[in-house]
Amino acid sequence: MKYKEWLNTWLENYVKPSAKPKTYARYSEIVHKHLIGGLGETEMQNITPLTLQKYITELLTSGNKKTGAGLSASSVNIIITVIQSSLQTAYNLGYIEKEVANKIKRPKSKEKQVSSFTVAEQKLIEEAIFKTTKPKMYGILICLYMGLRIGELLALEWTDVDFSKNELSITKTCFDGKDKNGVFGRITNAPKTDTSMRIIPIPKSLVPILKEMKRKAKNQYVISNGEKPLMVRSYQRSFERLLKRLQMPHKGFHSLRHTFATRALEIGVD
Repeated sequence: MKYKEWLNTWLENYVKPSAKPKTYARYSEIVHKHLIGGLGETEMQNITPLTLQKYITELLTSGNKKTGAGLSASSVNIIITVIQSSLQTAYNLGYIEKEVANKIKRPKSKEKQVSSFTVAEQKLIEEAIFKTTKPKMYGILICLYMGLRIGELLALEWTDVDFSKNELSITKTCFDGKDKNGVFGRITNAPKTDTSMRIIPIPKSLVPILKEMKRKAKNQYVISNGEKPLMVRSYQRSFERLLKRLQMPHKGFHSLRHTFATRALEIGVD
């Protein structure tokens, strides 16, 4: 059996039924973007540790399909995880005689520098949001003061907001990807981990803002584009445009969560 045939069987019968939709979407992307073209034509019995290691070296030197440059160590490590999981399952089922993928030498990932906004930068961002005519931008304030991830923010519904206790319940997240029918769109599922399900107190300064947002809301989502829910990438681009308008260096949306944690540490919160 060629590796590409097994990969499709593995995805549909071993990953899709048991993994989270986001994990399945990511693994499927790796299979079709990298593995089928790179190792797919190889007969599984002919895959050796050296075959795999040479492929990993190739990814690190020229694995980017668009630029021809090498992929980062973190990207390659995710691909290795897919290779190891798929071949381990094949071994357990007797399709290959030897365990070969566990001998791959993983590249070392550099620890990412935690990026956050300074107090002065945060003040500029907040001032710009208060001047905006777009209610969706208030989601940035919610992340700054409550530490939400972008998927948690965009999946947040008004039923998750308890104004009697001034609390938010984080029970779900969302991401951009293909559903079971292969249609690209916004997919909602359980949070990243069990501990991600949590209740967060709403700061007093945000309570009147949220109440006014609810009064004007046109659907069930706290942050939306009028009557339509927002895609994750679309909201990321809105944030990028805001930073550009303020002439600030580019930082990812997740920097808002780091900023929340940084401000908390600065005032002595554990």
